[in-house]
Amino acid sequence: MVPEQELIARSCSLLRSVPPAIVDSLLRGAGVHEFDRGTTIFLQGEQAKAIYIVTDGWVKLYRISPNGSEAVVAVFTKGASFGEGVAFRNGNYPVTAEAATDCKLVAVPVDALLSQIRESPEVAISIIAATFVHLQGLVAQVEQLKARTGAQRVAEFLLELAPCQDGSCDVVLPYDKALIAGRLGLKPESLSRAFAKLRDYGVTVKLNNASIVDLQKLRELANEDPALAWAKT
Repeated sequence: MVPEQELIARSCSLLRSVPPAIVDSLLRGAGVHEFDRGTTIFLQGEQAKAIYIVTDGWVKLYRISPNGSEAVVAVFTKGASFGEGVAFRNGNYPVTAEAATDCKLVAVPVDALLSQIRESPEVAISIIAATFVHLQGLVAQVEQLKARTGAQRVAEFLLELAPCQDGSCDVVLPYDKALIAGRLGLKPESLSRAFAKLRDYGVTVKLNNASIVDLQKLRELANEDPALAWAKT
């Protein structure tokens, strides 16, 4: 594991509050893996053998519904961990994980983590904290899907990615538009309409680049009362 990967792993929500000596032990037994875009990392229903920390790239988690369609649950990037929820139960993954882009992951064996939990309560507290972070993200996602227009969802997505705080800004879309649509609970055609709507707010999208004229104007749209936003739609 190179120093940069180790630093990212140590600072993730899963390990940042764990005593350094325990982190040292966990990372010594961890594996570093590289996945090409589109590669399956683990399958829904597969026995959970590791918790993963993303050190580069993007990973999507999804479930297959009874009718065979794909439902995107979450998309994670550098510094995020996933799979903590199954560590306590030593059960099966409830979702499938796939590399949304070329990515690098640190895999912490579940057995090693369970062993440390039995010896050090701090590890269990850290896993609970990391799981709570994921829960908060899912609650925010549900709120977004229930109460936000398509244009507002895309505006929030762009603001999360923007490397600037004010003024104009260029944003690189990190993965393909089909996945963006799935992540935001939109059909591809609805995403296209949302991008078209955002032109009125100074956003121009070409291929995988979005140019934003005024971040504050976009922020006002994202934070607008959903009732007003729906009325405009």
